[in-house]
Amino acid sequence: MQIKKTLVRFAIIIVIPMVAGYAIWFAMRPAPIEVELATIGRSTVEATVVNTRAGTVTACRRAKLAPAAGGQIVKLQVKEGDRVKKGQVLLELWNTDLTAQRDLARRQLITAEERRREACILAAHAGREAERARQLAERGFVSAQNRENADADARARQASCDATIADVKRARAQVEVTEAGLERTVLTAPFDGIVALVTGELGEYTTPSPPGIPTPPAIDLIDDSCLYVTAPMDEVDAPKLKIGQLARITIDALPGQIFPGKVRRVAPYVTEVEKQARTVDIEVDFEEIPERPLLVGYSADVEVVIERHENVLRVPTQAIRQGGKVLLVNEKNRLVERRLETGLANWAFTEVTGGLEEGDRVLLSSEAKEIKAGIQVREKVAEQ
Repeated sequence: MQIKKTLVRFAIIIVIPMVAGYAIWFAMRPAPIEVELATIGRSTVEATVVNTRAGTVTACRRAKLAPAAGGQIVKLQVKEGDRVKKGQVLLELWNTDLTAQRDLARRQLITAEERRREACILAAHAGREAERARQLAERGFVSAQNRENADADARARQASCDATIADVKRARAQVEVTEAGLERTVLTAPFDGIVALVTGELGEYTTPSPPGIPTPPAIDLIDDSCLYVTAPMDEVDAPKLKIGQLARITIDALPGQIFPGKVRRVAPYVTEVEKQARTVDIEVDFEEIPERPLLVGYSADVEVVIERHENVLRVPTQAIRQGGKVLLVNEKNRLVERRLETGLANWAFTEVTGGLEEGDRVLLSSEAKEIKAGIQVREKVAEQ
């Protein structure tokens, strides 16, 4: 009986303080820190490079047109925004004098052709007479003198025919010269496109640009049926760029849309914009024509895929801490530091070749300053 009382007294003295201490510790223990976690899984990782400055949507064909000759604008057939067809007249300069010269040359050509026809008919007749005189002379019916006269007349008539043929060629060349002069006063579209700019009005004078002195074009014509993007890439990335590489195009004016593309050209030289900014220009084709119309001159960004690994373990790049380490959440919801072995990487994801397994959870981000290995955490629930 005495022993039983001793045990009870011992329990009261030892156990109750322990239970009370545990209760106090449990009530005052630090709550797990709420953090964002990412689950390690398999997917695609790409190594990419992007442009250093904004690129530009460019037309495959763009012509700043001006008449070959200067003069006064008398016909302006288009306005800005008009769509035109190849060969369509855009504007015409005063050319009444050249039109008159062309008409005169055409009449002279008609006259020369009539003279040629007359002279060649006479030459053919004289040739037949000379042949008849030769046959009669062989039979003794005409004298040798008459035969020679007929032969000489035939040769003279043929020479006259040949001269009129030359006159016809000269008259035809004169027509071509006057028509070429007229063409210099008429501006036509070299391809289908849209008129981007018209410089000049009816009655104003326009002149072609003298060598070395640029002047505004009379008409700026753009073929917007074929577009590509030009973009400057950092010189250190130039050795990685090759024709045919896949790319992704984003356009500031069309947020949220990504257009697939392919590298069509890599410049063979470095452009020095500033002393500390050296770039290599590339051109990227759209692989699919966007449903929404694009405007030439839109600013655009290009991301070129240098290398691609599929079905590999990957971790969000932002989860990797200094020294190539991550904080892993163990089965007790405590953070454990792990060093990674990595492969391809970009700004979004990094390939994991060692240090993590599929299904592991790693710390993605947290605003708490006390984050370190060993502390207990709980995953932040996404807001609905």
